[in-house]
Amino acid sequence: MCKESTREAQFWQNLDGDVQCSLCHQLCRIRPGKRGICGVRENQEGKLMTLVYGNLIAANVDPIEKKPFFHFLPGSLAYSIATAGCNFRCLHCQNADISQMPTQSGRIPGQFVPPEEVVAAAQASGCQAIAYTYTEPTIFFEYAQDEGRAPYGS
Repeated sequence: MCKESTREAQFWQNLDGDVQCSLCHQLCRIRPGKRGICGVRENQEGKLMTLVYGNLIAANVDPIEKKPFFHFLPGSLAYSIATAGCNFRCLHCQNADISQMPTQSGRIPGQFVPPEEVVAAAQASGCQAIAYTYTEPTIFFEYAQDEGRAPYGS
């Protein structure tokens, strides 16, 4: 986890030192210095911080057919990315090695990649889509939002 990956999160409120994360269905109430169930959103001095902004643990070019879509851009490629962490605990998760990696403390692995670089890498790889995959993408909402705002050249 690097300094660039830690920033103030969206969708939360302060509750007398604790913070209430309202990004997902878990609605975690997080005590100071602790993390939510996802393991990547932390109460730092009464503010909810995301610890995985741009902290990619996976970036791959995949055929779109590998994604759970029906007849979406058939024959095209998707630039698939993920950060560590997840707000679900699926019994037979095929990506548990990355989705369940973060704990309530400690380093979160990954490499910082700015949103614009993801868009550029997708374009350079001939991908027609960016897929937020391998983990539940809600947990890196702020990053995905900024990628959506980054220009995709022609």
